[in-house]
Amino acid sequence: MNEKEALTEEQQQELLAKYDKESSYRQDTGKWAWVISFLAISLTLFHLWRALPINGPLVYLLQGAVHLGTGLGLIFLLYPAKKTGIKRKGVPWYDVLFAFLSMGSCYYILFQYDWLTQGALRFGFTPLDITVATIGILLLLEATRRAVGVPIVVIAVIAILYGLFGTNIPYFGHAGFDWERLSRRLFFSSEGIFGTPIQISSTFIFLFLFFGVMLTKTGVGQYFNDLAFGATGRYTGGTAKAAVAASALQGMVTGSSVANTVASGSFTIPMMKRAKFRPEFAAAAEASASTGGQIMPPIMGAAAFIMAEYVSGVSYSDIVIIGIIPAILYFTGVFMGTHFEAKRHGITGLPKDQLPTLKGLLKRADLLLPLVAIVYMLMDGYTANTAALSGIATAFAVSFFRKDTRMGPSAIINALQQGARVALPVIAACASAGIIVGVVVFTGLGSKIAGGLLSMAGDSLFLLLFFTMIACILLGMGLPTTANYVVTATMAAPALIQFGVEPIAAHFFVFYFGIVADITPPVCLAAYAGAGIARANPMKAGVNAFKLAIAAFIIPYVFAYNPVLLLQGATFGTLVPVLITAILGMLAISAAVMNYFLYNPLWFERILLLGAGIMLIMPDNLPVELAGLGLFLAIGVLQFMRKRRHENQAKETA
Repeated sequence: MNEKEALTEEQQQELLAKYDKESSYRQDTGKWAWVISFLAISLTLFHLWRALPINGPLVYLLQGAVHLGTGLGLIFLLYPAKKTGIKRKGVPWYDVLFAFLSMGSCYYILFQYDWLTQGALRFGFTPLDITVATIGILLLLEATRRAVGVPIVVIAVIAILYGLFGTNIPYFGHAGFDWERLSRRLFFSSEGIFGTPIQISSTFIFLFLFFGVMLTKTGVGQYFNDLAFGATGRYTGGTAKAAVAASALQGMVTGSSVANTVASGSFTIPMMKRAKFRPEFAAAAEASASTGGQIMPPIMGAAAFIMAEYVSGVSYSDIVIIGIIPAILYFTGVFMGTHFEAKRHGITGLPKDQLPTLKGLLKRADLLLPLVAIVYMLMDGYTANTAALSGIATAFAVSFFRKDTRMGPSAIINALQQGARVALPVIAACASAGIIVGVVVFTGLGSKIAGGLLSMAGDSLFLLLFFTMIACILLGMGLPTTANYVVTATMAAPALIQFGVEPIAAHFFVFYFGIVADITPPVCLAAYAGAGIARANPMKAGVNAFKLAIAAFIIPYVFAYNPVLLLQGATFGTLVPVLITAILGMLAISAAVMNYFLYNPLWFERILLLGAGIMLIMPDNLPVELAGLGLFLAIGVLQFMRKRRHENQAKETA
């Protein structure tokens, strides 16, 4: 396959820095490089050491203090205050000061743990305690602004202001907090910054992000590409279908829609363009698949680990199994869209000599062993920590099978550093989300918002779901997926549960819509990144990505109404009919949106296809579903007959 048009690593980094705040870090840190390396390697080794079964994690405050403190120090040393500082050599003195102050404020918890958890509760917190908490909170907000972006900081600041001054707000008011009480609860307890998000980040998430780094080092990403092209490249629109499959696989590893779009899109988008796909469609196909990678088992986005803590009685391995059908439906929808686009423009597959051979793929099948190890350990009942460690160890062992992936001392050091670097935005996002969630819990705001949503929706579950969807998408335009899920799971999911939606369905609903914000216009960063590679109009790329991923906007409603798709109370007899009607409904809606079915549809056929699709996915309404099926089949027959008639006319005139 011709790779001449693929972006260089430098071009990829420039594109990431433009569209992905998390990738806007200094490339040349001068004399501070060795300090950064030491801190990054130490942070990764700390997590690996504490994850060993013979050790186990420290208590939440101590584990979180090391995790967050070292992470904040690295952020200030790596991320400049302004984007223009990326190319500046070295680290300014004030960032060095902020780095050590942020580390000191968190490490203060390590040195004063007994006092903070026992003495202070009996005799009262000292002015020094409150000063340290204040410094820690302020520096966390600044570090989050640099590594994640402004929107989440704005929401966190609003939450703090609400905690301090929200006593007189009608309906949403609360008893009130002074700064001393609020700051110590946010910084020295499990209810705020060191709450569930940072606890999960400091145990499970960090290890799985490092596992992704190890997979990259062994060449699994390229193997995913080759697998995808070998499986789908020869069919209609093969380049786009292969790009979708490859990005779905790689998205499990990267954990970022934008990063995955740039990494795999630098190769797949030029190939799609050469196959005569429109530039904006090529960008959209890559962006929609890369975004869906975060819902792809067995390694879903970081938010899935937090979901396992929020939904009682559900483990991470349960979530992996529950997420299989929604992921299949999502990517089936994207495949349908790429197929219809290719048929509409007459784009065929790739020649056999341009595709990987089965023999060549089998020779490298060992590269899948790390994923097999993780799945086996999770399904066999081991903890997520142990599963991640087994995957990391297997990836390290597999790297020695080939000379080009064999990891020497320098490669191992680089991997340890990279493991910490990729975790920094997640660390900051989880900690700042802890501020928001903490205030919501302290003040009782969550129950009031849930009550407000229920009041607005009245007796309509659809309206409640719609309002929740809008909130998730709007938040997702400014918040990373993990933070978005934490906030919406605290504020919106309880309203759905109170209405009668299954808890796991409510959490999956907000999880899904937080993710698809990356491809929802007008702010669709994954599509914008893809457009940058394709040299396409960003907004047109966003609209095309929205159309391709239309299934992602339908599936959550289906499993909210009928959680059998999430395997809740599912039997073969109840699951199969719902699955079939969901797929047929998605097929009809995708055909209507993409403007092709068996043949170019007339304008009224598109409307009828859209209506048939909606009818097919209506839950627990057999007459409506049968009517939708009949309408769908009737349009198919009409299109087939018109296609045959036009083909015969073409033969007669030839």
